[in-house]
Formats: sequence, structure tokens, C-alpha cells
Amino acid sequence: MPRTKKTKKLFVLDTSVILHDHRSIHEFEEHDVAIPIMVLEELDNFKRGNESKNFEAREFIRIIDRLSEKNTLNNWITLDQKRQSRFKIHFTKKMESTAERSMGQKADHKILDAALELQEENKDRITVLVTKDINLRLKAKALGLQAEDYETGKVKVEMETFKGIETINDADPDAIRQVFKDKVSDDLTVLNGNVKNNQFYIVKNGSSSLLAYYNPLNESVERVEKQFVYGIKPKNAEQAFAIHALMNNNIKLVTITGVAGTGKTLIALASALEQRNNYNQIVLARPIVPLSNKEIGFLPGSAHDKVNPYMAPLWDNLSYIKNQFKETEKKYQQIMQMQEEGRIVVSPLAFIRGRSLTDVIFIIDEAQNLTPHEVKTIVTRAGDNTKLVFTGDVRQIDTPYLDEHSNGLTYLIDRLQGQDLYAHIHLEKGERSELANLANEML
Repeated sequence: MPRTKKTKKLFVLDTSVILHDHRSIHEFEEHDVAIPIMVLEELDNFKRGNESKNFEAREFIRIIDRLSEKNTLNNWITLDQKRQSRFKIHFTKKMESTAERSMGQKADHKILDAALELQEENKDRITVLVTKDINLRLKAKALGLQAEDYETGKVKVEMETFKGIETINDADPDAIRQVFKDKVSDDLTVLNGNVKNNQFYIVKNGSSSLLAYYNPLNESVERVEKQFVYGIKPKNAEQAFAIHALMNNNIKLVTITGVAGTGKTLIALASALEQRNNYNQIVLARPIVPLSNKEIGFLPGSAHDKVNPYMAPLWDNLSYIKNQFKETEKKYQQIMQMQEEGRIVVSPLAFIRGRSLTDVIFIIDEAQNLTPHEVKTIVTRAGDNTKLVFTGDVRQIDTPYLDEHSNGLTYLIDRLQGQDLYAHIHLEKGERSELANLANEML
């Protein structure tokens, strides 16, 4: 039976899609893509700055500039000759517009009207508005226009399916005792055949138990011991596993997830300090996500004064570690000296964009607020003797247009699991306080 030819759709992209992925116009296979002129107007406001959205806006404008060298943008331009996909900029022709007339003058409504006009002009095929803005999707559907989220880069599987830790019950008690005694073994029967690269295991049989790790480099199972790192002791098995991964020189990239109070950033920083002699610098960074719509540019003071409140949680963790020691103790003095010498740096992520990551431990906090492109940019900058640590809670996202399945941290975990250079640990037990645990469970 001959294959039925797929009907070409017409996708209309909102500004939020382009700010998420500047190559989005190439992600719609054989279908056509239209960009309302209002989107270009909005992108003009984003082209200056050092944030990811500014980079995406500039790159998209460069793509459009290249496409316009031999073409008129208000006519269809071939994007892919093989797939016969096309692209154009759409200028709204009607003076009276449906969305603006019913909901008022607003950039979003101009984009809606452009999509509605394209739908009317192309009645022989399906027109779809693609936007990361949930409210704009609802408005489009209210006006009879099909709308959907931009799905490229979204992770389909639930995060619960990969935690980096597995529990094995009814393991051979003799095998448990052997690994516990020898600390390392190439006999993998203790894992009951459940072998995954850089995976951690809680192995049980009655009163016998073992914390274990599968090392893919020598194909052995190793006993994991709870170890102190710069005065910080793991309070549960998950924290012990995370410290083991952080202290393992063969693992170059570690992701740690968990709700607030599970100790993600604290043990990452303490482990970095424990390895201070192996690296030239420890860098702690986090993306700045203004709350309550209060943009950082409107806050008073210098650049340092503006960003300091956003960096407070990182400074708090460093202070907590310092306070494990008296001011006269050597480890306290070492932290102070490293700060004075610039060997410990706490900085907004935007301030270190573009720098080369060589001979550093780079800890990125609140990584769930990054896009997949931002995460890829950071990882691809890793140079010699560099270790990257991403921490975050994929259910606590403050960035508009990202969710549990589309953020950079989820994307990283999904794409790299099972790789020799990568380990992931999910922390479940809150260790901050009984009140914090109660809030995580009940609120």
C-alpha cells in the first residue's frame, strides 16, 4: 500500500520559542514556519545583554539576516531543500484585528492576530501557534486557533525513573560480606545482575547490608564508606553516594537533585574544598532569576550590590562550613586565604559567561532554571582538569517557559545517564530541620 503523503502544517512561532532556542525554525521537519513581524520587534528589545535570552535573540537575528541576503523575507524562503520546508516573516494586513479588538492592544495580541490571519489565508491546512507561554496558548484556543508548546529538547520520561540509586533486596549474604571485607570485587553477583555505569546501590539481605558503587572503568563493585569532607559528615546513604561521586576523579560531571534542605549545595562545596589542592579554583555560580517581577536593573546600588542578595545562599553554605572550625584552626584559615587569593569565587552565572573552564571545580546551583542550550554551553567549555557539578530541584523552577521536562538540568540527566564520565544522585531525605521536612511533605 503506498504511503499517504503527510499534510504540511503551518507553524507560527512566538517570541518565547526563539528566546528558548534560536534554531527553532529548523525543528519542524517538512512543515512551514512563519514569524510575525511583532516577534522581530520584541527580539530587538532582547538583543543586548549577557543572559541566555540575549544570546538567543542575537543568534536568531543573524540567521534571519543570512536568509535575507538573496531573498525577500515576506515571501516563502526554502529552509531545507530535501524536506521542502519553508519560512517567512508575516506582516499583518488587517487594520482591525480580532485579538486586539477583544483583549486590548498588546504585543502578544498582535502575534495572535498574525496567526489568526495566517489561519484564514491557509484554510487548506492546519495552522498552529507555538509558544512557551501557557496563557498565550489559552488565549489562542479561546479564539479557535490551535496552539501547542515547543517540544524540542523536552524529556518525555519521568525523573523518578532515574535517581542514580537502586535498592537490591535478597542479595547473596556471602557476596555482601565479601565486598564489605575486601572493599572492591570483580564478582558482580552481589548486584544480582543489575549493573549500570556509575550507579550506586543499597544492597540488603536480612541484617546484612552494603552501600556499593559500580565502577565502569575496571568493571568492579566497590564498597562506599561514609567519609567526612571538610568537616561535613554525610547524614544518610544518599549524601554518602553524592560525596563519593564528587570525590571520584574519574567522574568529571555530577548532577545532584533534591528538594530544599537535602544538602545538595553544601556537600558539593565541602567536597570541592576537600579537593582544593587538586584544582586551581573553586567557582560557585547560580542563574539570577528576579522574583515578584522586580528586575535586577531597577535595584539600587552597584552591580555587586544588586547581585549579592541572589548569591546569599551560596555565601551561607560557605559560612556554615567555615563555622565548623574555630577561627584559629588551619581549615578556617585556608578558606579565608582562598577567598583572599580569588581561589574561591561566588558569582552570578551571567558574570562568568564565555570564560574558559580549566583547572576548576565549577558548581552551578539552581541549575533547573537553565535552558538545555545554557547547560550545553557550560559543559562544552570544560577544559583540562575540570569538574562540573550541577545541583537543583526540577520541581522548583522560577524561570518562565521552563518546566520539569524542558529545563536544562532534566535534559542533562536524561541525555548523559550511563556515561562513564557522569554520575547522578537524587537526595530524598531533608536534613535541614524537622520544620523544613514538614513543609516539603505537607505544603
